[in-house]
Amino acid sequence: MANNEHEITLGVLNAVHDNSHVTQRSMAGELGIALGLTNSYLKRCIKKGLIKVQQAPANRYAYYLTPQGFSEKTRLAREYLTQGFQFFRIAREQCSEIFAACSQSGQRRIVLHGLTDLAEIAVLCAKDHDIELVSIVDPSSRLRTYSGIAVCVELPHSDKFDAIVVTDLGNPQREFDNLVVTFGADRVFAPGILKVSVEPEKIDDGGDND
Repeated sequence: MANNEHEITLGVLNAVHDNSHVTQRSMAGELGIALGLTNSYLKRCIKKGLIKVQQAPANRYAYYLTPQGFSEKTRLAREYLTQGFQFFRIAREQCSEIFAACSQSGQRRIVLHGLTDLAEIAVLCAKDHDIELVSIVDPSSRLRTYSGIAVCVELPHSDKFDAIVVTDLGNPQREFDNLVVTFGADRVFAPGILKVSVEPEKIDDGGDND
């Protein structure tokens, strides 16, 4: 699902490039955004000179990329790809740091929480460290194994693993907090890229501190 301005713009340009007779409704479905938002971005691209529109038979419209539109599509695609590589590099470094620390402290049996792109990177990193990935926990996944690792609906018994690494991308803070409550902060880790706060949130009760 497109979730930011550049990604939506790139999606619109790609859709027009692939099919000049694409409808706004099908474009909205492809991008996973509202029809009104699709219309807004399409008009913006036309106003910027990235797309030209021509009326076709039966009150339909045909859309074409202008030379400027082709250039912008290439630029946005390169930027998107670069961001992907940056995510991979940072995530790999941070997962490696966690696994190295776990190995040094004797926490060698690791569970990943969330079968996501981050978990896939963690699986790659694990091969470089003296650890064992016991399982990947993800109640929403239909897979039973991933890269030879069991994919489970629930966490195994606490004596079957030494540490948990949060790889959930949906709500990592909530998952982290819940796991810390159950297993303790010394057994739960989260890569910094998830922006998880490891300190409990302080709540102002409005009382006096005198």
